[in-house]
Amino acid sequence: MATTAVLQAAATRTDDFRQRLLDGLAASIDERGYRDSTVADIVRHARTSKRTFYSEFATKEDCFAELLTANNDEIVATIQAAVDPRAPWREQVHQAVVAYVHTIEERPAITLSWIRELPALGEYARPTLRRGFGRFATMIVELSSNEGFRAAGLAPISHAVAVILVGGLRELTAQTVEDGKPVADMIEPMLAVSLALLGPAAEATV
Repeated sequence: MATTAVLQAAATRTDDFRQRLLDGLAASIDERGYRDSTVADIVRHARTSKRTFYSEFATKEDCFAELLTANNDEIVATIQAAVDPRAPWREQVHQAVVAYVHTIEERPAITLSWIRELPALGEYARPTLRRGFGRFATMIVELSSNEGFRAAGLAPISHAVAVILVGGLRELTAQTVEDGKPVADMIEPMLAVSLALLGPAAEATV
């Protein structure tokens, strides 16, 4: 029992250090972007050492990939929690779009780094990019399959259409953040496109 307690305590300390390093990279991205962030910047924000960093991550890229994966998972979870699956489908789409936009308002730099800076890492970035796209697309397909959509007689959209929708939302997000425009300005166009692709008119053309 004592050995188990010691191992659990050690695991907790490791998780704490790892989270601090992820938070440190997030802070550095807010400050100077991913490309210009160094391991020294990360450990400075995390208030730890390079030795600790390299005991958790082999490279800065590995830390970046884990941060983005966790960030995307959190965004998806936030959207899912905001949507009432029994509500009318249009209301659900509005809930999802507003929840997405609010999460971007809280973390514009990290979101922009996923869209713009991650692809610059080439083949290394592919698994993280595909996983992120897949998580968002699957969420949209599941949304379009729920009780509120079925009650309206709507069929679930295909994964391919969901990927197209995710791609458009990502690019609008990137351009809005890059141009320094209010993130809330994205709600109206995102809502219009989402309703068009998820609604009855789309069923007749897709």
